[in-house]
Amino acid sequence: MSGAEKKYKSGFVTIWGRPNVGKSTLLNMLVGEKVAIVTPRPQTTRNRISGICETEEGQIVFLDTPGILKPKQKLDEYLVKSARSCLRDADVVLFVVDSTTPPHSDDKRAAKLIRNIDKDVLLIINKIDIADMPNLEARIEEYKKLGDFKGGVAVSAVTKINIPLLINKILELLPESPAYYPEGTVTDQQEKLTIAELIREQVLLLVRQEIPHGVAVVIKEFTPRSDELVYISATVHVEKPTHKLIVVGESGRMLKEIGRKSREGIQELLDKKVYLDLWVKVSKNWRKDEAALSRFGYK
Repeated sequence: MSGAEKKYKSGFVTIWGRPNVGKSTLLNMLVGEKVAIVTPRPQTTRNRISGICETEEGQIVFLDTPGILKPKQKLDEYLVKSARSCLRDADVVLFVVDSTTPPHSDDKRAAKLIRNIDKDVLLIINKIDIADMPNLEARIEEYKKLGDFKGGVAVSAVTKINIPLLINKILELLPESPAYYPEGTVTDQQEKLTIAELIREQVLLLVRQEIPHGVAVVIKEFTPRSDELVYISATVHVEKPTHKLIVVGESGRMLKEIGRKSREGIQELLDKKVYLDLWVKVSKNWRKDEAALSRFGYK
């Protein structure tokens, strides 16, 4: 490179959009490691999750947000408030949409919330690996009408199409700044939150009945037993006795499978053996109870 030395950049980037457009999958692909849970069900992200991407040119701190939807209860209100709080810290906002469908009412709601913010917003057209290619350009034009965007990138968060291009576009918009986190940092999530999310992910993946939004996981105990072994006790909270029966399963088989799959992910995270003690508790209508939301970590 000729001329002056290239300046190092770093900053915060909020991933924004309605539920189920692939925001968490995109975050994991951009970071290069799994930092957010991913399931086929919408609205799986509940907490602000930071993932960090490092390049020679800079450091990008991504903030994954819950999907924007019309609030129906206290938990939904918390999720939208949590998402909006991420806008305050952002240098750049990625407005992620699904190229396989036309603009949804929740896309329009999400677009309206960022219409007048003083931030650079990039339109991210996701899932182009499965889009209807002959109609893709027309679909992109529909989404462009939702806001005043600094630019756009069509990507696949699953197959990595145009992910390097997106990273370069983001770096162009970030301010010159030293890194915010030490080299090698992948996420600033607390370990207990990450473990709770890994367990909740397995509940969502393994339980097919319609109960996911009524599931919360709280880590009750995290105790190293030796250099190689950690004891973890966690409670899976559900809203109805029938939901508890589903999660526990016949003769406890479903809960055992949830525990087995969760333990595999936690051991990979901690690089240690894990003894995981899982309990299921009915906490009636916890999503509508502010005190319960606070106890379960949704503050």
